[in-house]
Amino acid sequence: MDQELELYRGLMDQPEEFEDGFDYKTILGALFVGFVMMPGGIYLGLLAGQTIGAAAEWTTVILFTEIARRSFMTLKRQEVYVLFYIAAGLTGASGLALTGGAFAGKIWDQYLVQSTAAKGFGIADEIPRWVVPSAHSSAIQHRNFLDRDWWLPVAYGPIPLLLLSVLLSRLNWFGMGYMLFRLTSDVEKLPFPFAAIQAQGATALAETTTKTETWRWRVFSIGAMVGLVFGFFYIGIPALTGAIMPKPLQLLPIPWIELTRNTEDFLPATATGIVPNLAPVITGFVVPFWAVVGSFIMAISTFLVNPALFRMGVLHTWAKGMDTINTQFANYVDFYFSLGIGVALAIAAIGIYSVVKAVVAAQRERKAKGKGERGSLKPPEGRGDFSIWIALALFVGSTLVYVWLCQHLVPGFPLYFVLVFGFVMTPLNSYIDARMIGLTGQWAGIPYAKEAAIFLSGAKGVDVWFMPLPNFDHGSRAQFFRVVELTGTKIGSIIKAELLMIPIVTICSFIFWQFIWRLAPIPSQAYPYANKMWHLSALSQCLWLSSTSENNIFFREAVKPWYMLGGFVFAVGFFIILSAFRLPILLVYGIVRGLGQIPHFVFPEMVGALISRYYFEKRFAQRTWKQYATVLSAGYACGNGLIGMGSCAIAMIAKSVTQLPY
Repeated sequence: MDQELELYRGLMDQPEEFEDGFDYKTILGALFVGFVMMPGGIYLGLLAGQTIGAAAEWTTVILFTEIARRSFMTLKRQEVYVLFYIAAGLTGASGLALTGGAFAGKIWDQYLVQSTAAKGFGIADEIPRWVVPSAHSSAIQHRNFLDRDWWLPVAYGPIPLLLLSVLLSRLNWFGMGYMLFRLTSDVEKLPFPFAAIQAQGATALAETTTKTETWRWRVFSIGAMVGLVFGFFYIGIPALTGAIMPKPLQLLPIPWIELTRNTEDFLPATATGIVPNLAPVITGFVVPFWAVVGSFIMAISTFLVNPALFRMGVLHTWAKGMDTINTQFANYVDFYFSLGIGVALAIAAIGIYSVVKAVVAAQRERKAKGKGERGSLKPPEGRGDFSIWIALALFVGSTLVYVWLCQHLVPGFPLYFVLVFGFVMTPLNSYIDARMIGLTGQWAGIPYAKEAAIFLSGAKGVDVWFMPLPNFDHGSRAQFFRVVELTGTKIGSIIKAELLMIPIVTICSFIFWQFIWRLAPIPSQAYPYANKMWHLSALSQCLWLSSTSENNIFFREAVKPWYMLGGFVFAVGFFIILSAFRLPILLVYGIVRGLGQIPHFVFPEMVGALISRYYFEKRFAQRTWKQYATVLSAGYACGNGLIGMGSCAIAMIAKSVTQLPY
């Protein structure tokens, strides 16, 4: 087993007792996060591309622990964790650094339907009305979620379908995730090496209410102060100046300093830039070293490979004058799209091979030690488990509704494909992923399964890409329940938290996205990160959407079977070499992680990883520093988020006042 992974296995002991963490404090915490933290998180994601999850979690816990101390009360570790869980759930990201619940997806849809990317691919008018109203609708032109085009017809209006999908997704992941946890943790006794890290970070401030200062509080405070100071220059100034100026003033450009046009003569077809942000450096402290090295190797290789491929005529779409976004997409279509598919398929094959190998090794070990080593489905006393048959019913029931929705929205799509995905692919993919996370902490799965099914079905049109096909990977949820167990929290607490979160997150998401959308179009110059990054994401999505339409010229050009085969052979060969020389397997996952990433973010991350490994680990010892790093990272996110929230609050108030007629 990889030595670096062994380090993560012993970071936290198994609790002996379990307690309920849900009470009136968590209800107040949910209301605080929903109505105070969420609007700042939404604005921060649009402005700087940063989520407010960690800041919301730590701020909520700090507030409640300080109130508890002054009231001569204590917060249990279980109460702290449930507060963390609620804060993360209410402000969690949904892609593109969009925080703020379910309606964040509809904000993206309204941009997509009127984007230059959708128009350029010729699919803007083909996006179904049960996803988003037409670009010419008053609902889009007036930026209004209350318009009837969002709600009618009731059977399949965009917002009614959204609300139904919110409920179905929670039922589906909770049922399957709990069954996977019981199987992989209770029965197979997998270690889940990174669960201890999450549990450590989630309970670091529980001990402050006991009036004893610990290393966690000191390390967290250092990170918070660094985040506050840096956040003022990186986020605060643009947010405040954006309230009074047409274009925000950026002392540190968001999200990067563009250099592609300056280096195009000697580095053709290569995106270059500098990210003036401390967040990737802090990330380098926490992410496993060899995973960062793998991403760095992939980023460095673009400086050598891309110019060579350009001279060979492979990267033929690129032209002088292109910036990072256009360079990335041009190279994506010419080469990296097909290469990435091949590498992803190889990683899936490696993951399945690793799972099979680990299962065989575990069986041999149990035979050598005796059958008593294997666990059972009987849960520990007092953990608050419920019947596994209830979990199965939640999963099966919600999947059947998904099947009905697919047939209702896209009647021509083959029913057996939907059934196979719901009842075969989702459990299989989730189990493989859960086992890989339980053994190594790394993601594994079956990539491009949905895309393959759509192509094999022969379906045409854009609507098939938007139907709610039950193609899920709930493997990470097994680790989530393992974190709940390590914090000594009863599972019933999470059920209560879910019942509380669903209405709060939906109502707050609707209110605040409606408010912010009315302040200014999204994206626009008022939101620098979204204004730059969303175009690249729209181009990538439209490439897939156009594959089943009549306007699929770009997709046909992007699919190159030989490049796919080359990516597959490269990844498998690299894995074999690493295994033969007993080198860290995390390098492979790092390369995959860096394959689709803009290289600008990888370099500061590598700086953080080097400082972590060759300075801090030598000074504090490896295990101790990894514990410090998780708390330091959370503190930085908290400080950075707080200065961002304060600045964004002032900006939102200023903008809303300027729109008043008097």
